[in-house]
Amino acid sequence: MTSILKNLRDHLPWLQSPAVRRSNAHLRPAWSAVPAAPSGVKEYVRTEAAGDLITAGLLPRRRRMGAADIAERIPLAATPHEIADPAAIREALQTLYDRGEPITIYADGTGTPRLARIHAMDATEAVFTLRLDGEAALPEGPCTFVTRLDSARFQFELSAAWTPLPGHATLVPAPFPQSCLVLNRRASRRLETPVAGNYTASFVMFGTPYEMLLYDVAAGGIGMRCAPRDAPGLHIGRRLQRVRLELNDTVVICDLEVRLSRRFRSFLLGEQVQIGCRFVGLSEQMQALVDRAITKMAQGRR
Repeated sequence: MTSILKNLRDHLPWLQSPAVRRSNAHLRPAWSAVPAAPSGVKEYVRTEAAGDLITAGLLPRRRRMGAADIAERIPLAATPHEIADPAAIREALQTLYDRGEPITIYADGTGTPRLARIHAMDATEAVFTLRLDGEAALPEGPCTFVTRLDSARFQFELSAAWTPLPGHATLVPAPFPQSCLVLNRRASRRLETPVAGNYTASFVMFGTPYEMLLYDVAAGGIGMRCAPRDAPGLHIGRRLQRVRLELNDTVVICDLEVRLSRRFRSFLLGEQVQIGCRFVGLSEQMQALVDRAITKMAQGRR
């Protein structure tokens, strides 16, 4: 549906006229409109990374967040690397906003996590606005923010009074962090599947059979790709049982858990969704088959 609407906008420029945009915003129910931000946020910025249809003055739809979206803090014994470049930090926060990634907040040193999303990015100032999940306000003081960004865990610390926007208790402005920690969660090398060969994942979800091309393979999991129309239901935390992986001449039967979902554009295939999954309870026999298939893939690249 999104692609059809985009094509209509390309061929019928009048759909982009100010009058039509105002009319669309007027016809949309009042609860779906972006609330005014009287302080802090000057402009809502959204790039093309998310691939959603954006109408002026309206927010994109976001799926409901749940327990599967909670990200654990980076362990003290881990060795993450630090990002302190303001441009890199803005780019990372912009990506989190574009994709609607859930952010876990650990407030005031407590172990009880809160979920939120980035609601808006200031176009000029180093400020973003959080939309909290739930009505309870954040307690004043330090908070730890943790989220998943591609193949890494992304974490930063902020301390503020956490004053919501007037009339909007769940919208809380926050300054950009001075530095962020990034911990790559891949414990093994991930190889892209070669063009030649048969690399697919077959499974049944809600009674419907699926067969998807593999994007990459690692000892700890796989990446699949599909058209956006095939992606609903494959959200983070989804368990896929009895998946048949065909790794060229090797067949592996396994359970998977979805850990990443992002859109990208392929030159040949157009809009695609990458689904990153990790193995769940993989037997030693199946693990040996995966390792052997990865070794063959690596040797074929030499």
